[in-house]
Amino acid sequence: MKITQKNLIYHELIGLEVVVEDNTTRSMIGITGRVIDETRNMLVIEERGAEKMIPKSQSVFLFHLPDGKSVRVDGRLITSRPEDRTGKLRR
Repeated sequence: MKITQKNLIYHELIGLEVVVEDNTTRSMIGITGRVIDETRNMLVIEERGAEKMIPKSQSVFLFHLPDGKSVRVDGRLITSRPEDRTGKLRR
């Protein structure tokens, strides 16, 4: 299924470009890069060759979709294991 603004929170996030728009830790705001890994509570973003671990529940992300659109997502909506979250789409 094609990734869209409406179904982003149910899709695989690895490979998407992302910006950390808000975070309880000020130094994490503005981190920009590609999602290279994901756990239940963290997104791992590659920014200029360095891996940054960003807690989902404390963040607001701006994901850039392959079709050129952008989607703002509260990290609390994606706080679950990726395989559990993507399985919800099929139900």
